[in-house]
Amino acid sequence: MRRSSLIIAGLVAAGLLALVLMLRWNHEEGTPDPATAAPVSPVSDNALALPGLQTSEAPWAPQLSHLEERLMAIGLPALRREGTTLHMHQHLDLFIHGHPVPVPAEIGVNRVEGFIAPIHTHDGSGMIHIESSVVSRYTLGQFFDIWGLRLTSTCLGGYCNAGDELLRVYVNGAPVTSSPRDIGLEDSQEIVIAYGTAKELPTPIPSTFKAPS
Repeated sequence: MRRSSLIIAGLVAAGLLALVLMLRWNHEEGTPDPATAAPVSPVSDNALALPGLQTSEAPWAPQLSHLEERLMAIGLPALRREGTTLHMHQHLDLFIHGHPVPVPAEIGVNRVEGFIAPIHTHDGSGMIHIESSVVSRYTLGQFFDIWGLRLTSTCLGGYCNAGDELLRVYVNGAPVTSSPRDIGLEDSQEIVIAYGTAKELPTPIPSTFKAPS
């Protein structure tokens, strides 16, 4: 019995020594200890992967077949009726090589399955509606996720930065230098997204929108 105990104690000691040597080697060789390694960076806005996301060229229809899946992925509800706790509007203008591109009606509205997203459109005027059952901060990225259309810092649908053809974003006439996905949606905003050369930008840049009372 005593001999068995000595053998077990020896194996435990050997295991502890091996662990110490391994950790020391990791430190000396620059291999990070998993317990102290830097956390993995979150997925960037250039690597979004949502079901049904359109990466094609314009025009773009509302992508409805995977709408409920995308809502679940971005943490928004599929409402059975429009919310009344928060109600506000924004206007979106899209331009590709200087030409306006329609923002379609009924983005976020699935009539077949009977639900509506808190952010949606009713008609083809470019007006965005936020009709939510809770007061929350909503973003432009969420609206495009609901639409089912790729929007990143460098791409709109199938149009991505290349040479002097760039994606440019403006809010109330002012250029946006951060990710357009992070733009917080506020009442009476005028949002412009334009892809192309600087010479193809609309003149002047739309800068005002009066929300309906």
